Amino acid sequence: MKKILVTGCNGQLGRAINKEYAGSGVELINTDVQAGEGVSALDITKVEETLRFVRGCGPDVIVNCAAHTAVDLCEEQWDRAYQINAIGPRNLSIAASEVGAKIIHISTDYVFAGDGSRPYTEFDPTAPNSAYGKTKLEGENFVRDFADRYFILRTAWLYGEGKNFVKTMLRLAESHEKVTVVDDQVGSPTSAAELARLIRYLEPTENYGLFHATCEGSCSWAAFARAIFALAGKATEVVSVTTEAYMQMNPNQARRPAYSVLDNYMLRLTTDYQMAGWEEALKEYMGQPKAE
Repeated sequence: MKKILVTGCNGQLGRAINKEYAGSGVELINTDVQAGEGVSALDITKVEETLRFVRGCGPDVIVNCAAHTAVDLCEEQWDRAYQINAIGPRNLSIAASEVGAKIIHISTDYVFAGDGSRPYTEFDPTAPNSAYGKTKLEGENFVRDFADRYFILRTAWLYGEGKNFVKTMLRLAESHEKVTVVDDQVGSPTSAAELARLIRYLEPTENYGLFHATCEGSCSWAAFARAIFALAGKATEVVSVTTEAYMQMNPNQARRPAYSVLDNYMLRLTTDYQMAGWEEALKEYMGQPKAE
């Protein structure tokens, strides 16, 4: 039986992977920082602990969903962000190579400057502006340096089971007639379920390398919010605001990419797989029937 080790299993993507592989005959070894029911404790920032754990379970594949994703907090906690986002992938890659496992590492659109005007391909130069983006890029580099067989998947604007933009908007709609949302940041909302499906597709293959992995299409955060309210039947008004104005209202925030649309170029050129459009994925997430 194939064994897949999942780190950060309690996060949005980890939960989606568990749903995707349910009943598949694959053994999932779920880990997180803290142990729980069906979950083993694993601190990926500690190399010896990581090596012992991976040697002990001997996975065929490691899927690294663990990350320090609190973008603003990363600015204040550089060392912690670097440990989780860079050293953790390094340790997992060393362990994967030792036991002959593949590793699937999840990265982010934040590795780019976000000042472009066309979708970024896998070959565009990286230039992260935030601590989060910088430490995630270092994680990518460590995977390349230490893993023998790897997939690096850059995704963006992820939502699933857990705290996310969709749930925040729906919660605000319960008590607000209007919400203020930035309208000059553009990206590709991506459901964790869609990303989990791609992982399951790529995982058995030997089509290794770097892939952009977002739902197709793009929108601003304000347009995303309007789509959420429309699907939920909410009359809440979305008031558009510029990033500059929003930063004046929230001055301690890290810099976000203005334009971080990713082109799934390598996926398109090397496979026949296509991720769903962001609007269709959102409909599915919110329990709406998908278009035929």
